[in-house]
Amino acid sequence: MDHVNPLKIKYPIVIRITGLIGVTLVIMNFLLFPRFLNSKEFEEVNQVIIENIDIPQTQQMDNTPPPSRPSIPVPSDDEDIADDLTLDELDFDDFSNMDAPPPPPSGPRVTFIPYDDPPVAMSPIRPVYPEIAQEAGIEGVVIVQAFIDDKGRVKDTLILKGVPNTGLDEAAMEAIRNTRFKPAKQRERAVGVWISIPVNFRLK
Repeated sequence: MDHVNPLKIKYPIVIRITGLIGVTLVIMNFLLFPRFLNSKEFEEVNQVIIENIDIPQTQQMDNTPPPSRPSIPVPSDDEDIADDLTLDELDFDDFSNMDAPPPPPSGPRVTFIPYDDPPVAMSPIRPVYPEIAQEAGIEGVVIVQAFIDDKGRVKDTLILKGVPNTGLDEAAMEAIRNTRFKPAKQRERAVGVWISIPVNFRLK
């Protein structure tokens, strides 16, 4: 008769009892001991208050300097006429020595015609001083634009600068119309041209 190992017979029973004891110990461990709770303390942090500020929309400033204004010629009262010039002394004997004037203002009546020698008055221009202007003590310079044809006759006149409402403008134009001129020359040929003639009215 073979010898039977007693442990082999008791093995299933021992395994069962051991497992039951282990399960019982685990259950008792959960019941008797409190659960381990992980707790984490946060440090107190000062609360940062973010304040919303409305920033106005910026506008780009245009620092470009404005363009310079174009220069506008201003008429000057200072004429190339001596202050002590009287009506008796106003003549145009030396008119030929003057440089050719600049082109007159463009207009329907005035057309610049080039010339080599300007017209020359054959006698002094002596306007009649209006009595009203004399009594009021009015003096001044009247600049007359006159067209002198190829015969030396004054065909048309207009006022470039005058003294209105005094009779001086009319007296200056009348005096120039009654004056005979030596016509302008262009390459030894007489031509009709426009010229500017200043007439100075000055009380003696």
